[in-house]
Amino acid sequence: MNQMMIDETVLNDLLGRAVVDIGATMAAPLILLGDRLGLFKALAEQPLTSAELAERTGTNERYVREWLRTQAAGGYVTFDAVADRYSLSAEQALLFADEDSPAFVVGGFQTALGAARIEPRLLDTFRTGGGIGWHEHHDDLFHGCERFFRPGYMANLAASWIPALDGVGERLRRGGARTADVGCGHGASTLLMARAYPDSTFTGFDYHAESIAAARQRAAAAGAPNAFFEVASAKSFPGGGYDLVTTFDALHDMGDPVGAAAHVLGTLARDGAWMIVEPRASDRVEENLNPVGRTFYAASTLVCTPGSLSQEVGLALGAQAGEARIREVVTAAGFTRFRRAAETPINSVYEARP
Repeated sequence: MNQMMIDETVLNDLLGRAVVDIGATMAAPLILLGDRLGLFKALAEQPLTSAELAERTGTNERYVREWLRTQAAGGYVTFDAVADRYSLSAEQALLFADEDSPAFVVGGFQTALGAARIEPRLLDTFRTGGGIGWHEHHDDLFHGCERFFRPGYMANLAASWIPALDGVGERLRRGGARTADVGCGHGASTLLMARAYPDSTFTGFDYHAESIAAARQRAAAAGAPNAFFEVASAKSFPGGGYDLVTTFDALHDMGDPVGAAAHVLGTLARDGAWMIVEPRASDRVEENLNPVGRTFYAASTLVCTPGSLSQEVGLALGAQAGEARIREVVTAAGFTRFRRAAETPINSVYEARP
């Protein structure tokens, strides 16, 4: 290339970004390792040397020392050079040691690593336009998605999202209301609603049998007698007269979201509501070109789009479909009312009515 055409400032900036991304990519499995070995949780309790941390967690000091330096270089662990000790600040602990924190991010790293295992298959699907079903992915993807989305659901679902729906929160509180949670995965959203509204019943549906088995285990462990789980697809889940149907971060994954929406419409009570939670996105591509958009576009390329293309119709909305596209799907199915009821930096919450 003609060197006169190269802007060295731009080139160095791109190289710097690439170095950061390479380091983050290599650090990702080590973050998951630190989570699984209890390294982050131990550091959250008190400052420790590498030897002390290894002793507390039953690990090898030499490996732990290198792991600590990796995390400190990334700013995820704090190093005190004078005391030769490592620790987690309150903020770092929220990200890496507290699974109930709205800022907990380990699930995101687990999701990314699980999704990346499908890369060899993507070589073929990129050429053929074929799909890869959700059930074909590594188990880390299923657990990672649960851990990634659950903190946001914990912080917002009962506190702000359901109250933002017209009259729904009061109906659930009165008791006797019935909710279908479609595409529930491991049941995090279903169980959070069941706990918040103990006098109403909640049934989670998912086509993935292994996820339903995990959801049933979590319900038994949580002691949630008003939460139930069944294997069923979004276009065939049973029941009718539901006061509320919910779909959390799953509509865009469906091959036939219009068909699924039509089925939801047929199962709702006359005055029932459908709450659709989707990744937050602008209708304009250029407004999604930011760190959050990058994350969701990447997830969409690895998981969501291949998943939709593996099913009938294969509409492939993508994880950054935007409000206008979601509205088109919902109204095409026969819903007459649609509005954005709430939003966070990560999610948009829509309310659809017959």
